[in-house]
Amino acid sequence: MAPLKAKIFIPLILLIVLLFLPDEATSQRRRRGMIASNTAGTDSLQNGRDSLKADTVRIDSLPVVKKKQPLDAPVVYESNDSTVFVQGGNATLYGSGKVNYQKIELTAEVISMNLDSSTVHAYGIKDSAGVEKGKPVFKDGDTAYDTETIRYNFKSKKAGITDIVTQQGEGYVTGNKAKKGANDEIFMEDGRYTTCDHHDHPHFYMQLTRAKVRPKKNVVTGPAYLVVEDVPLPIAVPFFFFPFSSSYSSGFIMPTYMDDSSRGFGLAEGGYYFAISDLMDLKMTADIYTKGSWRLSGLTNYNRRYKYSGTLQADYQVTKTGDKGMSDYTVAKDFKVVWNHRQDAKASPNSTFSASVNFSTSSYERTNVNNLYNSQLLTQNTKTSSISYSRSFPDMGLTLSGTSNIAQTMRDSSIAVTLPDLNITLSRLFPFKRKKAAGEERWYEKISLSYTGRLTNSIRTKDDRLFKAGISEWENAMNHNVPVSATFTLFKYLQVSPSVNYTERWYTRKINQEYNMDTRRLESVANDSINGFYRVSNYSASLSMSTKVYGMYKPLFMKKKEIQIRHVFTPQVSLSGAPGFSKYWEEYTDYNGATQYYSPFSGQPFGVPSRQGSGTVNFSMANNFEMKYKDKNDSIKKVSLIDDLSANMSYNMAAKERPWSDLSLNLRLKLSKSYTFNMNAQFATYAYTFDKSGTVVTSNRTEWSYGRFGRFQGYGSSFNYTLNNDTWKKWFGPKDEKEANKKKPSGDDDDDSEEEDGEATTTKKVEKAKSDSDGYQVFKMPWSLSLSYSFNIREDKNKPINRHSMRYPYSYTHNINANGNVKISNNWSFSFNSGYDFQAKEITQTSCTVSRDLHCFNLSASLSPFGRWKYYNVTIRANASILQDLKYEQRSQTQSNIQWY
Repeated sequence: MAPLKAKIFIPLILLIVLLFLPDEATSQRRRRGMIASNTAGTDSLQNGRDSLKADTVRIDSLPVVKKKQPLDAPVVYESNDSTVFVQGGNATLYGSGKVNYQKIELTAEVISMNLDSSTVHAYGIKDSAGVEKGKPVFKDGDTAYDTETIRYNFKSKKAGITDIVTQQGEGYVTGNKAKKGANDEIFMEDGRYTTCDHHDHPHFYMQLTRAKVRPKKNVVTGPAYLVVEDVPLPIAVPFFFFPFSSSYSSGFIMPTYMDDSSRGFGLAEGGYYFAISDLMDLKMTADIYTKGSWRLSGLTNYNRRYKYSGTLQADYQVTKTGDKGMSDYTVAKDFKVVWNHRQDAKASPNSTFSASVNFSTSSYERTNVNNLYNSQLLTQNTKTSSISYSRSFPDMGLTLSGTSNIAQTMRDSSIAVTLPDLNITLSRLFPFKRKKAAGEERWYEKISLSYTGRLTNSIRTKDDRLFKAGISEWENAMNHNVPVSATFTLFKYLQVSPSVNYTERWYTRKINQEYNMDTRRLESVANDSINGFYRVSNYSASLSMSTKVYGMYKPLFMKKKEIQIRHVFTPQVSLSGAPGFSKYWEEYTDYNGATQYYSPFSGQPFGVPSRQGSGTVNFSMANNFEMKYKDKNDSIKKVSLIDDLSANMSYNMAAKERPWSDLSLNLRLKLSKSYTFNMNAQFATYAYTFDKSGTVVTSNRTEWSYGRFGRFQGYGSSFNYTLNNDTWKKWFGPKDEKEANKKKPSGDDDDDSEEEDGEATTTKKVEKAKSDSDGYQVFKMPWSLSLSYSFNIREDKNKPINRHSMRYPYSYTHNINANGNVKISNNWSFSFNSGYDFQAKEITQTSCTVSRDLHCFNLSASLSPFGRWKYYNVTIRANASILQDLKYEQRSQTQSNIQWY
């Protein structure tokens, strides 16, 4: 009986307690149960509410009305300090609070939430020093907003914001008062748009009276005006539209305004950009001027990963200068094609294709407006273009290659085109080598042969006649070359290499000529070109012998250094011979009655064999000197004293006159790791004399017979060197600094690397500014100066000869060029390019540029005071590409006679 009474009595007491509980406590529990927290207590609270509700239903036997959920997803919140719940459904997060709802993320120092109205209010606080911290950062998907305060409604997705900052594209949009709509658009008053990353106090901005921002899409504003350094400028627009796009899309390219004295007013670089696919694009732009000049350009980039990539540009322009109907009126039609193609090395290991084309008419660079302020393009004299393809067959040892070449000379508008130039190469093979070798290699197994074939089709003409030239003006020929050679070792030290060479040329025409007694020269006759198939062949043989002799020398001085000098002497003697091939030559009698010869195949691409036979002995000797010694650390140092000192001379046994060749001397010195000095000089063997008419000719008597060394004919060399802070410090810096640079490991830099859990992490090392002995900061000014000097000495045969010494006076041609740059400060830089021609006694084309980094703007001034083209150009422009038209430019006019004012 007692247990039964207990079972009835306990539920009765619980029922009475529940009836006397206030409604506020029950609703508070329900509200807390609607909030999903990242703490473990949330689940237990929810479970307790469910169990309590179940008990209530069971006791009261009354249905419970479920409250409609106001949100579509749970709200997750957290804070570093504390979370305080108060009556009325309010909760406040203190200390780096964070709230997440769907794709919405809000962080702030203080976040206050009203759970009934589904609103949240966030703001920062000021510390003891008065510095505000923990300002709200509102993130909607990938778009973030920095704010002063924000009040956001989770259900309506609308917000009221003060002092909003958001980055859109390359710029920042800020506003004092802003409202966020349900579709993520932002309406603001008294806003700003700037590309300066100092958005709190920008160097310039567009003041927006009213604006609508669609994140990652566009900004549309009402009246706006420009403000620079907090100074409003009288530059205003009734509205403007800034598009933003993070995706690859097509669109219009706005033109820039141009003013040129010879072309008039114009719009340049306007057009349309086509986003064709992920593999390629196309940019079409055009220029147009009021005096009739215009230009059309197309540029495409293509890239197929692991296959190939490149760019293709084609320009056509019509330039009209002067006034129509006047004598100075000219019309120039020019075009330019630039193509660069690169093949990935992994695409095809046995075949390659590449292109480097830069072709234009001779006057294009001089008539293009953008090039008139670039001295390098204006002074460019030659252009080369090439397209090549090769295919190899490793199993056969065969390689096929084809090349098309174009060489332009802008000075006289001449052009040389080779289309195509085909090559067939068969690698060296040993026809007598045994398939199953046994024992030592036999002498005939060392005999090898190879084959090289070349087919060429070329023309040399003016660029305006290139497409007008007929087939008969093109020169085409084919050359076959078969060398047979071997290498043997005699007496262990002597290398002997015999070889036989056969060459055959295929020509499609020959040109007959006859001697004109009146003009005293060979001239072409009527119907001189005879088309057909002609074989022109020759053969030759040679034998070369060489060895190496080593010598060591220990000087008697500085014995502690243990100096050793090694001398390597390499003599070589070679004999070569070939019969005469007079059948390819024709004879005629000149004005003096002497018999002369000419070949109908002269001037062909692969030449013609010699009419007379030859038997030549060539002598050469090379010397190399090196030194080894111990330094003060007892380590061995190796120094090259003379890298190469060689001489070459030959004797023609078949020549009836002047069998000795000129003497050639070559000297090469390694002065440093980065510079090698080369000198090549020629010394003539035979002396000058006078013929019967008093003309200076080369005699059959050698200079040696007069007791003189060979006549010095000339020398040419060049010198290049670059000076900068490091080289200057190395030469003239303090000794302790030099030693520190030597001891510093090559891998040292300004960053420290630390290993953590097997991974390398880079920690930036912050150093204090260095100071000198007086305590002032060390002044650093990075600079670089590149100098190039060329020097040539040649006999000047245009001047009279010295009858006593029988020597012509020498002419000297030398010039010096210099280019460099100086970074005066972190924001100022200066660069220049100039030179001096000592023969013409004038300064070459000179240009210098001063630039100033204005953070979000750039100021540059270019000047060319010397040379054929003189110009100046001053530009200040915004760095952001979206504001490319926000610029001021002042430059000289583009006519040839520049008026400075």
